[in-house]
Amino acid sequence: MKYLLRSFSYIFHPLFMPIAGVVLYFIISPRFFNSQFLYSKIFATSIMTIIIPILSFYMLKNLGQVTEIHLKAVNERKYPLLMQAAFTFLLLQIVFDGYEIPELYFYFVGILGSSIAALILVFFKFKTSLHMIGVSGLATFILGLSLHFGKNLLPLLCILIIAIGATASSRLEAKAHTYRELIVGCIVGFMPQLLVFNYWL
Repeated sequence: MKYLLRSFSYIFHPLFMPIAGVVLYFIISPRFFNSQFLYSKIFATSIMTIIIPILSFYMLKNLGQVTEIHLKAVNERKYPLLMQAAFTFLLLQIVFDGYEIPELYFYFVGILGSSIAALILVFFKFKTSLHMIGVSGLATFILGLSLHFGKNLLPLLCILIIAIGATASSRLEAKAHTYRELIVGCIVGFMPQLLVFNYWL
C-alpha cells in the first residue's frame, strides 16, 4: 500500500501537469487541428515544461543551489520556481496565442499565476505543495473545458478528484508536507485557473 501511495507522487508530478492539460485539451476539444499543428504544440510544451526544467535542475544541483528533485527545503525552491515562471512566460510568448487557442493560453496564464504565488510564499518561508498546485490546477482546467464545450467530463473529473486525494495522501505518507501546506497548494492551484475563467469561458 505504501508503494502504491508513493507512486502517485511520480504519476502526478507537477512537471507532468502542464503537458497533461495540453494533451487532454486536444482530446476533448471538438475543434479540428491538423496533426502537424497538434504535435508541434505538444512537442514544444514538453521541451519547455519538462526537458528544460529537468536540465535546469541538474544545473542548479551542480551549483549547489538544490540537493534533490522534491525540493523539500523551502529555501531551495526560489530558483526552480523563478525558472518555472520564466519558462511558462516564454511558452505564452512563443507557443500559445491568446487568439489561436485561448483555452490553452489562459491555462498557462493560470499556471504562471500559481508559480508566482508559490514563489511569493517562499519569501515568507512557506513551502506549499507543488504536487497539489499541479493536479488541482489541471482538475479546474478540465472543469472549465466541460463548461466551455458543454461536454460531460464527470468521469474524468472524478478521476482527477481521486488523484488529488491520493496525491495528498502520498505526500503525507512521505512526510513531505503538512495538511496546511497541502490545502494551500490546492488553493494556489485552482484559484488562478478559476480567475481566468472569465477570459475564455
